[in-house]
This record gives sequence, C-alpha cells and structure tokens, in this order.
Amino acid sequence: MSEPLNIGVVGGGLMGHGIAYLLASAGHRVGVYEPSAETRASLPQRLRSIVELLEERSELIERISVHDQLADAVASAQFVFEAAPEKLPLKQKIFAELEALVAPDTILASNSSAIPSTEIGRHLKDRGRVVGTHFWNPPHLVPLVEVIQTEWTSDEVVRRTMDLLAAAGRQPVHVRRDIPGFIGNRLQHALKREAIALVAAGICDAETVDTVVKSGFGARMAVLGPMEQSDLVGLDLTLDISEVLVADLDRTAGAHPFLREKVRAGQLGMKSGEGFRRWTPQQAEEVRDRLRRFLAAQAKARNKRP
Repeated sequence: MSEPLNIGVVGGGLMGHGIAYLLASAGHRVGVYEPSAETRASLPQRLRSIVELLEERSELIERISVHDQLADAVASAQFVFEAAPEKLPLKQKIFAELEALVAPDTILASNSSAIPSTEIGRHLKDRGRVVGTHFWNPPHLVPLVEVIQTEWTSDEVVRRTMDLLAAAGRQPVHVRRDIPGFIGNRLQHALKREAIALVAAGICDAETVDTVVKSGFGARMAVLGPMEQSDLVGLDLTLDISEVLVADLDRTAGAHPFLREKVRAGQLGMKSGEGFRRWTPQQAEEVRDRLRRFLAAQAKARNKRP
C-alpha cells in the first residue's frame, strides 16, 4: 500500500460516500464535506452497508470523518475529489473556495459525469492542478475511472492521480482531451440514442431492447471491447456492415422527442413507476438488488486475486 494521504471529498451523497469508502479502504484518511444535515446523519449507515456488502473490516470506516464545513474536510489534503450535483456554477464556486483553502500543490479533481473540467476550473489562478476523475456508479464496485486531462492539466497531475487510483484498486484510463461526456458516457448515450429511436419507431418495445443487449452482445462486452470485436471479426466485415447500416442509424438533433414527451408526462422511470417500462416498487428493488449483487461479486473476486 502507498503512504497514507489526507484526502478531501466534497459531497457525501450517491457518489461521494462511495469514493470516500474506496479511498479509506486503500488506507488513506478521508474528510467528507456535506452541507446537508440529513445526508451527514445517514452517511455512517451507508458506509456500513458497503462493509457488509463487500465483507470487509469495519475498522476502515474510522478513517473517514464527516464535516459541515469545507475547510475542516480539506485541511492538509493532498487530493480533493469533488462529487457535488451536476451544476456548472455550483462546481465552479466549490473549486474557487477550494483554491483559497488548500495547499498550492493539492490536486483538485472533479467527478462530473459530463461537464468538462476545463470549464469547472476555467477561472482559477492555477488551472494546471485541476483534473477530471469520472468514477462510475457505484464507485466502490465499478473499477473504471476516467482521468480527464484539461487543456491546462499538467502531465504530473495526471500521473499522480492515476497512480493514486491504481493503488486503490481502480482501473484508471487517460482521457487526453476534455470533451463533454468523455469516453464512457458518449458510448453509453450513443447506444441509448439508438435504443430510444427503435422503441419510438415501434420496431420493438423497451423490454426487447434490454433483452437484446443483455443476452446478445452485452454478454461478451465485459471481456471484449468494440475495437477488439472489430479486429476479431475483421475490419473488412466491419466496413461492409457499416456501409449498409450507419446511414440508417438515428440522427435526431438533440434529445429524442419520445424521451422529452416521457419526461413531460412525468414518466421518469422506476422512481415514478413508469418510464420506458412499467415498474412496481418490488420490481424496481429487484433490479437494484440484482445489479448490487452482481457488481459486489465481481468486486470480491477482484479483491481475492493474488
């Protein structure tokens, strides 16, 4: 294990508590800033739930402290990971406050899912220490972290960030140019765009799309990426298929009207009981539990490897 560091996490919600747990499990001291009293109060139980899920030692939670003041959480921090809501003005405000609180060599990382870190750190005095770190939900179970280099981020900051994450058991990848959505969400939403268009056109229903993905190419994607698959079958075949198919793919400008209408109608997915599919509370919880157990089994298997 690398030398323990002091690390700050801004936000103790959905992503922040998982990031804090991950870094504490790697031996670091983690201070979490969370302005909501309700969220702060629930944090210990949410951390204990991760311990139980992964069957780890509960003592590691003692490395995590929770604060209602930003300055207290980031005092002496060598890294700060921001996990605030996806609102650019809010993130810019937080980073401006952090710059005034931390040491000149403290690395400031944003866990945005799509907002370029270039914009988040644009108005700072030292923009070279700002880097994107897109963890995937839940961060304590999904190994990938996209490390996004802005137009100002130094190579040293990228290296230190990737080293920290790799030592914590993550699989960091270097995104060399800061574009909206980075790599993973661009790929994911390209798939969603076509899936929504297929359902909107009446070609199939939403359940059929999910079955095709899970039981078809999704069954091999954990071990075979799209570029590997193309090389495996041959680029000549890939080109032949592209010549027939690509021109016919959905080209809707902006979000699909079918998706907009769903949102306008209050059909927001599992939380409202209906989205692209209908969900009872029991069915929704079964999906969440299935995903949780699957990812936990994978995480425990990785931890047991020599």
